[in-house]
Amino acid sequence: MQLEEREKLEREIQGLCQRGDMAGAVERALEGYGQEIMRLMASVLHDYERSRDAFSLFSENLLRGLAGFRWESSFRTWAYRLARNACYQVMHAPAGREQPVSTSKLPDEPQKPRSETRPWQRTSVKERFRALRESLDPQERMLLLLRVDQRLSWDDVARVMSEGDGEGPVTDASLKRKAAALRQQFQRIKTHLRTLAQEEGLIAGTQDSTTHV
Repeated sequence: MQLEEREKLEREIQGLCQRGDMAGAVERALEGYGQEIMRLMASVLHDYERSRDAFSLFSENLLRGLAGFRWESSFRTWAYRLARNACYQVMHAPAGREQPVSTSKLPDEPQKPRSETRPWQRTSVKERFRALRESLDPQERMLLLLRVDQRLSWDDVARVMSEGDGEGPVTDASLKRKAAALRQQFQRIKTHLRTLAQEEGLIAGTQDSTTHV
């Protein structure tokens, strides 16, 4: 979605809220942002059914919480925070289990034990870069998705990754501290991915692996 389209969508959602049409605002939000949020959930959870459960929970929380949203950030940023919380809630449910993407979406060789051939050694170059990123833990994947794929600002990434409910108070000072910590974590993740990619011969020593995933 282009910036102009996103700004128009934000105005439409806010306008519906101002008129008291919360159901209409939720419907427009899901129409505009639903697909990208579902893609993020699928990338984090690696399981279709659990992604659907998380999206259903996200939608319920969106409808329940929208009247209390104070518009201190964009609606999109707030929605991503709700989505992140829904993912983690589903992920930590007692009956939940995470299915690695490599077992369902990437080529595999059933006759070889998993320990003999790592996922990024069995796929095309492009998929090998993606598999490297999928080897990260869910929180690290979420950080990369928000910053690299969705291009959120560091302040918005910090808002999304903050603990608590979807619209708790966030001071400027705490936001800056959180953003600084996330930037440091992002650099560590990039270094880790770069090391893995170099070990597998996917990049030269000076290249940045995050540009490939």
